[in-house]
Amino acid sequence: MKKKIHYYLLVLPLLAFFASCNKDVFDEYYARPEGLEDPIYQQLEARGNFKNLTALIGKAGYKDILSKSGYWTMMAPNDEAFTKFFQEKGYADVSKVDSITAAKIVRYALIYNAFRTEQLSDYQSAAGWVVDNAFRRRTAFYDGFQKKTVNGVPMVVVASNRNNRAASGAPYYVSGDNNNKYISYFEKEYFAAQSLNASDYTFFFPNSTYTDFNVLGGTIKQANIIAENGIIQEVSQVSLPLVSLDQYLEGNSNYSLFNDLLNKNLVNYIFNQPATTTYNNFTGKSDRVYVKVFDAALPFSPNNESYLKQADNDGQNDAYTMFVPDNASLQEFVDKVLLKNYPSLDKLPKYVFEDLFKAHMVINAVWPSKIGSFSNALDEDLRFDMNTNVKDAKALSNGFFYGTNKVQKSNLFYSVYTSAYLDPNFTLATRLFNDGSSYREIISNINQRFTLFLPSDTVLRGLGYDYDVSRSEWRYTSPINSAVITGASARLRLLRVLYNCIVSTPNGELDDLSGSGVIRTGDADIAGEYIKWKNNKVYGAGNEVLGNAANVVGFEDQQNGRTYYIDNLIEFSEESPGVDLKNLATPVGSEFSHFYNYLKNSSIYNATGDKIEGVDLGTAYTFVVPNNAAIVKAVKAGVLPGNVTTGVPNFTPPTLGEKDLVADFLRYHILVTKTVSDDGLLGGQFETLRKDSKGEKTYVGVLSDTGVLTFIDAAKKTSNFIPAQSNNLADRTLIHLVDNYLLYTE
Repeated sequence: MKKKIHYYLLVLPLLAFFASCNKDVFDEYYARPEGLEDPIYQQLEARGNFKNLTALIGKAGYKDILSKSGYWTMMAPNDEAFTKFFQEKGYADVSKVDSITAAKIVRYALIYNAFRTEQLSDYQSAAGWVVDNAFRRRTAFYDGFQKKTVNGVPMVVVASNRNNRAASGAPYYVSGDNNNKYISYFEKEYFAAQSLNASDYTFFFPNSTYTDFNVLGGTIKQANIIAENGIIQEVSQVSLPLVSLDQYLEGNSNYSLFNDLLNKNLVNYIFNQPATTTYNNFTGKSDRVYVKVFDAALPFSPNNESYLKQADNDGQNDAYTMFVPDNASLQEFVDKVLLKNYPSLDKLPKYVFEDLFKAHMVINAVWPSKIGSFSNALDEDLRFDMNTNVKDAKALSNGFFYGTNKVQKSNLFYSVYTSAYLDPNFTLATRLFNDGSSYREIISNINQRFTLFLPSDTVLRGLGYDYDVSRSEWRYTSPINSAVITGASARLRLLRVLYNCIVSTPNGELDDLSGSGVIRTGDADIAGEYIKWKNNKVYGAGNEVLGNAANVVGFEDQQNGRTYYIDNLIEFSEESPGVDLKNLATPVGSEFSHFYNYLKNSSIYNATGDKIEGVDLGTAYTFVVPNNAAIVKAVKAGVLPGNVTTGVPNFTPPTLGEKDLVADFLRYHILVTKTVSDDGLLGGQFETLRKDSKGEKTYVGVLSDTGVLTFIDAAKKTSNFIPAQSNNLADRTLIHLVDNYLLYTE
């Protein structure tokens, strides 16, 4: 009630004032202020050099709109511009221009809001003006509903006005957004701020001259003509609305193969009720309306004119870019690469098409002189020479289009990853490479060389691995006892197997497998396990346990390395490293026997499973095993129990103190969390299994180089590995034989 009382207290005196005024006073109070400039239409009419434009404004039904209040910028082509336009389009004069074309010219010349030329290069962000950060503005023109025949079916279609992000729940179409087209201009302040030059303009408009402020192919003749309802910029060119990237592809037969593949595999026409209601109300017709929706895996929708819409005006300062190979270039790529192992394009997995188009799409405006600053949607550098590979350059309504004479040489199609990716015999490996494991990113890195040992689907299924599509989970059935594990556990098991199949080989270390050797798997940063090869057979620690090997049955060279096809898995071991050490020590005369005999009789050893206290399955270790002579030397030095005169070991020390001495000796010869070899990959100070009297970690130094592996203890004494009896495989472990023992001193 209080609000109402205050309202009337304010309004009643005002009403009394108006009642006391005569009509002349009222008219004078609300009269149009003197000195106010005429509206846009009247300004154009009065100037005398816009006769063709004013005629089209009338024909388009915009005379009344542009004669009233409003807030526009009009890129107004003068009569000289229309003379050229009529000649180019075959019009005798303005009277021959139909109303639809007139509306296109007029609406595309109208920019929302009034801008002086010095403001057009500034971006209207949500946080305020960003100086010299814009080269486009939204116009009054939009395509709206179109009648099309899709797969032989006539329908009413409207373009997406958002980039489809189905996973995040973002819409592909927002009712009420007309998908207005943008017009681009090229202004010196923006160019200076972005470190662009005249060639960034003439690359798109080779028949025009850069003048420090160009509007598409023309220039501003007279700037900032102030009107009551906006600002007029007189321009030297008539501009019909530019097409979108999608429309340009549809209308240019040079790129028909690219367009067909895109539309057949990554486009859907989805019925939309709000769009249908709008269309029915506007036309009085009963057609259903379908939105042309591009696959959510793509970085953007080529028919979306609204850019990202992360902010309302973000289309002012950026746009999309597409590099599109012509038919001949793409057909050659299809024949030689895509269909090398597939019988036809319709048999290719959908993800191949997604990656192919992502390789040619950039979510930013790629200026010709700045191509090196951008990456495609696969996060690859753009591998095009703008001078020799780009044959067609267009600044379109929603982005830049570059027609090329080559396909982007994407990592995915020219790396060892490709051997699995583009072959239907390796879908299980490809699925795991692609599921977020990061393996795809590793082995498709075209700038690093790898060797890939690739098991087929038949091999994987034969050894118990498979993927249950209905449950979206991995499954492993043990060939030994038929035990089944599923889900994350099965996936992690196969991840470990396949990581042992990836080897960083920067110098082609595995190009010849006819000899023998040992090498670490994984990439240069994340270590895998060590494997061996001999006479075209490959072994993991598990293969030695199982008594088998992976035979190489073929190979394929790719740009970043070689793929070997194998008939078995490179298996990891599932037994304790103590088992492997026992097997090394068992033969008569083994140089590992003294060390092992101390171990098996120590307090840190469990005969059940040959387990060593502190040594866990699945963790990296390095065993530094002194040979028998070194153990005798340690006994004589009183480091180990035994006869200090003869050096004969006492493997079963009688006292508790001696048992602790043995346990600490053994622990100091086991490096934890690191597996080192004579390959130069790792060196430095490494933690051991032993703790000092205060419970602190102890360390051993490691020097590693090709063919050299030296261990340095706390007493600065060195022990060198014996190559012929070292690099023995165990679970994530190497067991080395050395010529001296390691001594820890506090």
